[in-house]
Amino acid sequence: MTGPNTRIVHAGRNSDWTHGRSGKRGVVNTPIYRASTVLFESLAELDAANAAPDRGLNYGARGTPSQWALEEALTELDPGAAGTRLYPTGLAALAIALMTVADSGDHVLITDSAYDPTRLFADRVLKRMGIAVTYYDPLIGAGIEALVQPNTRAILLESPGSLTFEVQDVPAIVAVAKARGLATILDNTWATPLLLPSMALGIDLSMQALTKYVGGHADVLVGSVSASPAWWPRLSETTRRFGQYVSPDDCALCLRGLRTMALRLRQHEANALEVAGWLQTHPAVERVIHPALPGDPGYALWKRDFKGASGLFAFTLKQGTRADTGALIDDLAHFGIGFSWGGFESLVLPVEPNRVRTATQFEGGALIRVHIGLEDPADLIADLDAGLARYTAQF
Repeated sequence: MTGPNTRIVHAGRNSDWTHGRSGKRGVVNTPIYRASTVLFESLAELDAANAAPDRGLNYGARGTPSQWALEEALTELDPGAAGTRLYPTGLAALAIALMTVADSGDHVLITDSAYDPTRLFADRVLKRMGIAVTYYDPLIGAGIEALVQPNTRAILLESPGSLTFEVQDVPAIVAVAKARGLATILDNTWATPLLLPSMALGIDLSMQALTKYVGGHADVLVGSVSASPAWWPRLSETTRRFGQYVSPDDCALCLRGLRTMALRLRQHEANALEVAGWLQTHPAVERVIHPALPGDPGYALWKRDFKGASGLFAFTLKQGTRADTGALIDDLAHFGIGFSWGGFESLVLPVEPNRVRTATQFEGGALIRVHIGLEDPADLIADLDAGLARYTAQF
């Protein structure tokens, strides 16, 4: 098998979709195919298309080479995946993954550190459908077996958590799931399959918000779920029944971003570690929460399972509350204040994880999440230094 850097360049570049001949790839990038109706030359051709609707052009909602190229590329990047489906947002991807594994009367386990909208979907939609949810401590590891009920069908993991960055013992949880016949879903947006090959760890459904590192330019909303062979047919069926569809233009943006993602991730990691190391030395900072820092509670698991780190982490302040953080963030020159992450730009966001947690409580001062972009780290450090000076001057 070729290396990940080679796969990320060549994945999904099928010569059948790029007008290649005799095995040549043709144009470098898959053209954008905007289509709803597909025309057939005969009844026989129509019937053949309906008999195998996923083997070629059938109807726009079934996809065109624009969608197929991205799906194929993402599948190749997570060795062991049987296929990938696309969704208009990361939340839609997680919702369909949950609907794939759970039916009315079932029970699912969800990490307490899960993405906020995932919890809202579980609490408001799954509950209404008669699917029970238990939130578990993300550090539970193999102890999760004690929470498995007779009707438990799946476990949803997110490692690390995107607010408080707990690293889960994915292999231990997967081992329990397989022994008990449960499906596993992993939100792998922070690491992507390049840094955490989820299928190799035994995950059944691996989700990404392609909005983040795959898109990489803060200009697209797309989600994906890659499935193991056992779950691929049901994921595909559930996706079709819910009418999920992603525009060819958005797919093209994701494919463009994908080709440089390996390089960008390495730079995000290097920049973030430099900024995080500096923050550790600042007298106003209580704690830096970054799994790739020696001394972080998740460092040993991160070192064992991951192939690198991305640009998202957090830090807490020794004094003050969220209400005081405007002095820090309002006048930052190089950090935008906003949701999402994974783009080329740096972002900052004060967060309150205990507002939604039920199984665990986050302990520490005011929590600031940062995404470190592709700017010069020295400029970002100077910006934060000035912001922290404004912050401490309040007290």
